[in-house]
Amino acid sequence: MDSYGQFCPVAMAAEIVTRRWTPLVIRELLSGSRRFNDIHRGVPRMSRTLLATRLAELENAGLIERVTTGRDDHPEYLLTQAGEELRPIIVELGFWGKRWVKRELTSEEYDPRLLMWDMQRGIRMDAVPAQPVVVLFRFTDAPAEDSTFWLVLEDGTADLCLTDPGREEDLFVRCTVKRLTEVWMGDARAIDAMADGSLWIGGPSELRRAFPSWLGLSLFAEGHVEA
Repeated sequence: MDSYGQFCPVAMAAEIVTRRWTPLVIRELLSGSRRFNDIHRGVPRMSRTLLATRLAELENAGLIERVTTGRDDHPEYLLTQAGEELRPIIVELGFWGKRWVKRELTSEEYDPRLLMWDMQRGIRMDAVPAQPVVVLFRFTDAPAEDSTFWLVLEDGTADLCLTDPGREEDLFVRCTVKRLTEVWMGDARAIDAMADGSLWIGGPSELRRAFPSWLGLSLFAEGHVEA
């Protein structure tokens, strides 16, 4: 690992946490991802080899521990106290980015897969009806292969499906990736987007009315509350 060659604690911390992709890997761990494939879903443009390297570096630095649960042979990566203490730093870095990095996002940065993966982790399952609910999302501005997703809300969990789960849909959501990203990031309210038609919801009226209450907010949205 490269060293700044300084005794300054900022330099020593930066040697660990500011390597390329490392802050995003830590973000995924703070967001609840524990398994390699789940972490990679949050950083899809990062090679799997580099992700394995960064996880090993974080483990060697004492920020995470690698454990096997006994359910199978796939390890989980858990934050240690040192890693968990990065939470306010990473969150404030995100708030700083929203506040001061003023530029238009490119179409590539509006990533529907990352958006849906992030939203799936933030669904407020305590607000979802007891009966199973299948929600179909269709993005009007995404390539065909990234335009359709399903969320299956059942038994206290939210599962994201990239292909048709073979179950009847209860709600239909149609919008642009940009608009739903704005809602997820707390820059727009779902009820306002529904009112102006930029977020169209189809289905039974009671489910349509309840839908905004199911949506959580990004870790970096003002008003975010930990589940």
